[in-house]
Amino acid sequence: MTITPVTIGDDAINTHVGPGSPMLLVAGPCVIESETLCLTIAEKVKALAARLGLGYVFKASFDKANRTSIAGFRGLGMDKGLAILAKVRRELSIPVVTDIHLPDQVPAVSDVVDIVQVPAFLARQTDLLIAAAQSGKCVQVKKAQFMAPWDMKNVVDKLSAAGADRIILVERGSSFGYNRLIADMTAIPAMQELGYPVLMDATHATQLPGGQGNASGGSAEHAKILARAAIAAGADGLFIETHPDPK
Repeated sequence: MTITPVTIGDDAINTHVGPGSPMLLVAGPCVIESETLCLTIAEKVKALAARLGLGYVFKASFDKANRTSIAGFRGLGMDKGLAILAKVRRELSIPVVTDIHLPDQVPAVSDVVDIVQVPAFLARQTDLLIAAAQSGKCVQVKKAQFMAPWDMKNVVDKLSAAGADRIILVERGSSFGYNRLIADMTAIPAMQELGYPVLMDATHATQLPGGQGNASGGSAEHAKILARAAIAAGADGLFIETHPDPK
């Protein structure tokens, strides 16, 4: 298969993923809780990635619009969240990525981040994909839990038709009955056949969606197993939710 290497960021701050590049690590807190927390996590993971020779992109969401419960903490909002992401990028000289949920969020988000990420639940939303592609940024899309790996071809086609040429796909598990996900490692080479790098979301793939009634559960102890298996299967990198107090 031929995988197109992807450059993330600009001339001043960048990293790479795909053939010829070291493994990429995309890591950070699920949601932006505070500026201090984001800077602390980013600084520690940047140092770890440098020691291991990995590419690194800091990830945090300014809004988690798909929380199970109306009472679930969603974040600090777009204005405060983007200001914190901009500070992480500026002070630590690392690329950053965040989620979008609506097409009209793209202009403000793309002014700050290096990767625009489309969440798994929204992977088929044509208007959102087109808006992300037209940002001119690298676009990262998580495979929807309800989609087969090869069905991501339609996602890639939508992005390409709208002008995107820097695309990263992410495996994050597939629905397997109520409140269950299963991670099929053959999804990684199947999506790489589409021509772009593929990451493994080793933490979300352990999730039990809605499994606690008003929140999602999960089996964090399995994340290391899935991460190792994904690299063995040829993944171009890992996506890992990272927090000093994971629970």
